[in-house]
Amino acid sequence: MKFAYKFSNLLGTVYRHGNLNFTPDGNSLMSPVGNRITVFDLKNNKSETLPLATQYNVACVGLSPDGNLAILVDEEGAALLVSLISKSVIHQFHFQKPVHSVCFSPNGKKFVVTKENVALMYHAPGKKREFNAFVLDTTYYGAYDETTCIDWTDDSKCFAVGSKDMSTWVFGAERWANLIYYALGGHKDAIVACFFEGNSLDLYTVSRDGALCVWQCDTELDGLKARPPKDQTEDKAELAEGLDEELMEEQKGKEVHGKASTHKKKEKGKRVKYSCAAKYFFNKEGDFNTLTAAAYHKKIHLLVTGFASGIFHLHELPEFNLIHSLSISDQRIASISINSTGDWIAFGCAGLGQLLVWEWQSESYVLKQQGHFNSMVSLAYSPDGQYLVTGGDDGKVKVWNTSSGFCFVTFTEHTSSISAVTFTASGYVILSASLDGTVRAFDLHRYRNFRTFTSPRPTQFSCLAVDSSGEIVSAGSQDSFEVFVWSVQSGRLLDVLAGHEGPISSLCFNPVKCALASASWDKTVRLWDMLDSWRTRETLALNSDVLAVAFRPDGSELAVASLDGQITFWDHENAVQTGSIVGRHDLQMGRKELDKITAKQSAKGKSFTTLCYSADGQCILAGGQSKFVCIYHVKEQMLIKKFEISCNLSLDAMEEYLDRRKMTEFGSMALIDEGTGDDDNVAIPLPGVKRGDMSSRSFKPEIRVTCLRFSPTGRSWAATTTEGLLIYSLDSSLVFDPYDLEIDITPSSIRKVLAQKEYNKAIVMSFRLNEKKLIQEVLETVPYNEIEVISSMLPEVYIEKMLEFLASSFETSRHLEFYLLWTQKLLMLHGCKLKTRSEKLLPTIQFLQKSIQRHFEDVSKLCDWNCYNMKYIMAISQQRGVKRTAEVSENEDLEDSNNDSVMEELPALP
Repeated sequence: MKFAYKFSNLLGTVYRHGNLNFTPDGNSLMSPVGNRITVFDLKNNKSETLPLATQYNVACVGLSPDGNLAILVDEEGAALLVSLISKSVIHQFHFQKPVHSVCFSPNGKKFVVTKENVALMYHAPGKKREFNAFVLDTTYYGAYDETTCIDWTDDSKCFAVGSKDMSTWVFGAERWANLIYYALGGHKDAIVACFFEGNSLDLYTVSRDGALCVWQCDTELDGLKARPPKDQTEDKAELAEGLDEELMEEQKGKEVHGKASTHKKKEKGKRVKYSCAAKYFFNKEGDFNTLTAAAYHKKIHLLVTGFASGIFHLHELPEFNLIHSLSISDQRIASISINSTGDWIAFGCAGLGQLLVWEWQSESYVLKQQGHFNSMVSLAYSPDGQYLVTGGDDGKVKVWNTSSGFCFVTFTEHTSSISAVTFTASGYVILSASLDGTVRAFDLHRYRNFRTFTSPRPTQFSCLAVDSSGEIVSAGSQDSFEVFVWSVQSGRLLDVLAGHEGPISSLCFNPVKCALASASWDKTVRLWDMLDSWRTRETLALNSDVLAVAFRPDGSELAVASLDGQITFWDHENAVQTGSIVGRHDLQMGRKELDKITAKQSAKGKSFTTLCYSADGQCILAGGQSKFVCIYHVKEQMLIKKFEISCNLSLDAMEEYLDRRKMTEFGSMALIDEGTGDDDNVAIPLPGVKRGDMSSRSFKPEIRVTCLRFSPTGRSWAATTTEGLLIYSLDSSLVFDPYDLEIDITPSSIRKVLAQKEYNKAIVMSFRLNEKKLIQEVLETVPYNEIEVISSMLPEVYIEKMLEFLASSFETSRHLEFYLLWTQKLLMLHGCKLKTRSEKLLPTIQFLQKSIQRHFEDVSKLCDWNCYNMKYIMAISQQRGVKRTAEVSENEDLEDSNNDSVMEELPALP
């Protein structure tokens, strides 16, 4: 392989758990997706998953005020300091305990972390290089239960911390003389959020039972007095008093204890005082709805609250005027965030994996995305590689744009799990098979289900295939052991192919010849002849149950994956096996928490469940119930590379060995159910006291790869996994791969030749050096009127490299017409020669087509919009012209009538 594939993007899942954050400019939204972070650019309609991951699912995210740094903390308390500019990890730190929230101060100099009943204030990393980026400044004690939320004053002098013990604590970020700490009560349930008013110490607190308390402070922010310096010995004695030995060893920073003080207060003078000015309730009488999330915008005084029923309210404070109320989901709203301008509100619903951005003034959606809330089962690329279709256990078929990363249409006609999806050759029809006993065809022009295929007897379809013409579709049954064949045009059942003695596991049409391969658990692969009344041409016998089949793109070879962990290759014309790969050891299975046997023993019964050839047919991808995807070289029958698709330890079967600390004499600690993991988790603190849904359970999904597909362009491949839809693309940025390089070919010599206007020689030299920026510089120096001449003189060896470069340049360059002219001249002058090598050039041509098609769609939309505007302007001008002529004619009529009346009034001449 010339290039290495690297993780590119994560689709299919938009939100899992944790808090949402808008970037400081308000145009992008950061959403935690498992152990990764996805950034949604709402202005440019694009999404990007950062190329970094935590060990466990992300629990909370803190974003610096300038938007350059982010702190990601996972469920176990391990933190990553991330640069959002370079998209890399700067520092790692472990808080030893689960963290509930992270919040930077508005001036960006400090940040506060809450864990258990403690608030920890750290010095924020600056622009200088530091040995330790996490320096503890002060530890704040006060709450008796877990802390839940943080908010800072605008000048970073104080911050407030809410707790599950129904209290809110106001702490000074520095040791102020009149404010060290202040405890606020008044609630009857856990605090969900607390917010300072803008440029004030006034505070709003919101609790789970739907109560809002408005707290007024008798002191302004400017009224906070600096504490006079104390004697060092006195300060040390006061610091040591009341500390446990363990805490003294663990914490090295200053400490503030917000508990009832037993010693006499030495400081005299006026202290800061709070009073409850008002108390409001969100729930009406007789109606109880748990408040789960809240956000407040200080400039426009807008309070947004989300509830467990999926309803959210917009209120104006401090008058508590209801602006808007809407139900956006039937699951609890887990997180809310408001952008800097206050126009957009983001909602995250963890239960269904929904992410919504609502513009409250126009009452419209800016973003409305939802992934598959059950595992994804299958995927398929469109022929041009521009779209991806996925099917899931939730019965939904979703279509994704590979360039933007967004889902633009969802089909919900199926009533059971999707087992297979595919595109037809045209790229505008999607076919899906389901366990509900139907195969459905969807139209991407009108977004409708235009054809439904069924069998004479109810049966569950486990696999699907469509021929290269898009006219014939076949589906395999897992209970009647038959293959059903329909006509897409008429919807009529053409034939029922019987002969297998076990469930049909996989189907595949030969892309070149009229043949269908069907794999079954009866240890055979049958080849059916389409032209000879679907007669069985060959039956390939294997040693184990067959799980997957795939034809090479040129149709000359068939790959078969079986239950014994082998991949065998067949010459299907002569029914001869040409090679095999024993891949069971490459899977490297992990051990599940409840497994009784080791990972090494359980791997003996594992195998590949999905296969896919690369676009050029030289390599094959294989995956199964493992965190690894293997890519093999077909001819050499050797492993090229293993891709680890996830490092998320929140998933099951990730580790090879079990943690002995979790093993007891009674069994694994994993057998103990600790509740759902939400704020409404099942808790029984006292006899007879119950809270939450006692039937809900938490579980760890098992890591697996359900489907693999190579892009027709050959530049990327996708995998449906437990974590979502992962896309891996070619990483050509850091690869120096010269072609036929000589010692005298250097950037300076190429520029010297270019200055002499020897364009053809300069192009050849730049391709031999193979530096993308240099090739771009040379091409863009060529005058547009000489493109045709230079294209005709270009050696045949460099035509393919030139087309590949043009295809990649279309994605980034603004010189659209210039590169289109190059493409046109190359294809016109060398088309006949390229046609003889069409099989080898197909991925490059498809990549070129995808790039041009995307620009065509963008420009055509713009042109249509301009044409519409011009017609509108012309119509308005015509209407105004008609009105003016009507007014002129009316004025002329009035003048004529006035003249006639004047003539009548004049006396007759004698």
